[in-house]
Amino acid sequence: MKQTGYRRATLVLCCCAFVSAFVSAANAELTSLPQKGFASWYGEELRGKLMANGEPFDPDKLTAASWFYPLGTRVRVTVNSPCFEPRSVLVTITDRGPAKHLVRQGRVIDLGRAAFRKLAEPDLGLVEVTVRPVSMAR
Repeated sequence: MKQTGYRRATLVLCCCAFVSAFVSAANAELTSLPQKGFASWYGEELRGKLMANGEPFDPDKLTAASWFYPLGTRVRVTVNSPCFEPRSVLVTITDRGPAKHLVRQGRVIDLGRAAFRKLAEPDLGLVEVTVRPVSMAR
């Protein structure tokens, strides 16, 4: 009777390890793909607050928040709108965001104020973008 319990436990552990490896591989594939959607920005009101990477936020640096890429990943954010001349900015993912309900509405990245200004005037609030990973964090 005890051997059956051990066999079951071993089988469950093996299945969990397999599923975990499969999910990790799937996530790695997803994060290497470009993301299309909207970019917003955040600034002064969060200056000095700790980001997900443990560093204080500085809106004057070229940083961003995203759920789609690992912390430390460098991504190129390019404006998609025909209303703008082609512009892009290279940022480092240092935080997590946008808020989950905004992601469901199409938002793919929150840029620090300095990064957003390289793409458009902050008064716009949102711009349509493509986000492409340049170098993945390890």
